[in-house]
Parts: sequence; C-alpha cells; structure tokens
Amino acid sequence: MKVSTLAAALCAAMALAATPAFAGECPANQVRPHTELNGPTMPDRVTDTVIGSLDLGPQYNVPGRTFRMRRLEIRPGGVVPMHSHADRPAHIYVVRGRITEHRSTCAVPIIHRAGDVAVEGGDLTHWWRNDSGGTVVLISADILPPAGDPDESM
Repeated sequence: MKVSTLAAALCAAMALAATPAFAGECPANQVRPHTELNGPTMPDRVTDTVIGSLDLGPQYNVPGRTFRMRRLEIRPGGVVPMHSHADRPAHIYVVRGRITEHRSTCAVPIIHRAGDVAVEGGDLTHWWRNDSGGTVVLISADILPPAGDPDESM
C-alpha cells in the first residue's frame, strides 16, 4: 500500500515538473521571443487552391477583410516559403502526412502530423518543408488583411 502511494506521489510530481507540449506545438522550454529567421522565399512543389472565401464586411462588419480557406498539397521536398502572420491570423489543419515548420518563436523545428492544428498569428514568421516521403495535405483558414487578394498564395 505504501509503495503504491509513493508511486502515485512520484508520478504526480513528475507530471507537475514536466514541460507540457501539445502535438504540433513548440515545446514550452523551446519557446523564444520573435527572432530573425532565414528560410526559403519562394514556394516549391506546392499546389495552393482557394476552396472558399467570404467578404467579412457586409454581414459581419469587418470591412476590407476576407475569410479564406485553402487546400495545400506539398510534395516530398516541397516548401511553403517564409511569411509573416503579423496581419493575417490563420489556423492550419494537417489532413494527411508529416511536415516540419520552422518558427521565429521556437528554437527547434516543429513536426506536424495528420490531425494537428497550427495556430498562426501575432509576431510570427515561419516556413514549412515536407521532409517526408509522401505528399502532405493541409487545410488553411485565414483572414486576409485589407489589401489582401483572396487568390493570393501563401
């Protein structure tokens, strides 16, 4: 009985001491303030298809902003180039595959797998590379800045 109580206490202490990291997020001990990031500036082996867009001005009183949804297919070795989310919040859902994200706010690359969601916004610059052997499929939902073109890539 004492052993099981000690084991339970030890497990609880370890759980409290651990730095939690959710699937597809930067580990808590690797988060850093925004730093300059070097990465590719052109897309490579990426198909980017707008599958829906909605003008948020008339009905939602957010003039000049567009809510857009896209399907991205990134072939092996493909790159979604470096870009900022300072004025374009987004959520990315990984439908299929495994892809690596390089973030200005994380000291290590982040691996995203099918079922993960990447939350993108604020002072974030990043880029993605498909280092896996298969095609990765992402669904991107973002809100374009006032000057944004709903058919604009990345």
